Amino acid sequence: MTSPTLQSLLTIGVIALTTLLTRALTFVLFSSGNKTPKMVEYLGQVLPHAIIGMLVIYCFRYVSFITSPFGIGEVVAGVFVVIIHKWKHNLLLSIGGGTALYMVLVQMVL
Repeated sequence: MTSPTLQSLLTIGVIALTTLLTRALTFVLFSSGNKTPKMVEYLGQVLPHAIIGMLVIYCFRYVSFITSPFGIGEVVAGVFVVIIHKWKHNLLLSIGGGTALYMVLVQMVL
């Protein structure tokens, strides 16, 4: 029987090795001499928009617009994220600021 500490260290080691291999494998497969496949280029263009769309749906899925507070906090924070991102083009600022604004609205205002 292994100790919990040894099991934790082995788990962390396997996860770290797997992460390293998946990161390094992309550089081996798509080295500078090889042309990037069209499918990978297409996915690189399409997936970011699809992921953001899924996140928006996920964030607003349980918001009730017919009962108080009518989704005001979610909508205000969402609009804030869009405006800040269009203005500054900074993901950390827009997402972090939107999250902070939402938490302030939910905890102190609504």
